[in-house]
Amino acid sequence: MTGNEEQIEQFHDVAARLRGAVGNVIVGQEAVVEEVLLCLFAGGHVLLEGAPGLGKTLLVRTLAEAMHLDFSRIQFTPDLMPGDIVGTNVVVEDEKGHKSFQLQKGPIFGQLILADEINRATPKTQSALLEAMAEHHVTIAGERHRLEQPFFVLATENPIEMEGTYPLPEAQLDRFLFKVLVPQPDEDTLVGILELTTGTARPEVPRVVDGETLLSLRGLVRQVRVAEPLTRYVARLIRASDPTSGSAAPSAQRLLRYGAGVRGGQSLVLAAKVHALTQGRAQVAFSDIERVALPALRHRIIPSFEAEADGIPPDEIVRRILAEVEKVPDSVAAIAS
Repeated sequence: MTGNEEQIEQFHDVAARLRGAVGNVIVGQEAVVEEVLLCLFAGGHVLLEGAPGLGKTLLVRTLAEAMHLDFSRIQFTPDLMPGDIVGTNVVVEDEKGHKSFQLQKGPIFGQLILADEINRATPKTQSALLEAMAEHHVTIAGERHRLEQPFFVLATENPIEMEGTYPLPEAQLDRFLFKVLVPQPDEDTLVGILELTTGTARPEVPRVVDGETLLSLRGLVRQVRVAEPLTRYVARLIRASDPTSGSAAPSAQRLLRYGAGVRGGQSLVLAAKVHALTQGRAQVAFSDIERVALPALRHRIIPSFEAEADGIPPDEIVRRILAEVEKVPDSVAAIAS
């Protein structure tokens, strides 16, 4: 077995054990767990959308335990200020009466951050979190402070109660690698949740991976090969989603006001690389791109008034665009199969 094959096997093993560790606590929601782990290995951030009580907070806590990372939770409220997130300099006095400024770090100085109900805070406070997500540092009193790596943000929002909220603008939504929809459980899953959460025992979460190993595995993701026909396919998908482009898909022309941009393409390629590794492969296939297309693009497109009037959700629009964009001629398709 070559060194590269050993790394791929290690990646596959760690991903499988993480899924198993989280699955011991989170009943059902296999697709949600998979998509969150894809973002984790890709080094991106996740926006989780779902009704209260579906286990979003428990999922993040369980991940922190399984990965031996520092966990912080920020409960967003309308009166939350940027300093409450990043921290502030406070005056301290020593035993000799000398006063000085000392940095009091905020909850953003963690490694796995749960930003609960991010749409309840004002845009000024949201921007403090988004700066940390994009730059991996925060600025306090004009001084930059690096955040410890790995740094991973899972933000949640409740789609039901929107009164008094501050929805994230499209440019800020674009900073999330995935938008993951947390569905309501079916009957069997609900039975499992009730049995697990109303008893006395809580399943133990084994330590699966540490931060150093996670960073090493993220480096492996960048080495995954993407054949040129697949890169072009991603580029065509992004251009096809732009209704103003000459390459726009018929569905995009009718159902979209704005399409996905460059970050959408980057997210597709990066997440597809991770998905390939979780399947034990060292190169990306079309199936990997199709698997990650919905969570990578659903928050990067803006439906038209016609789509909203007809009740066509973003996921359905993405599916139609996928069906309308040609992959590659059969002669080169074998490269990525």
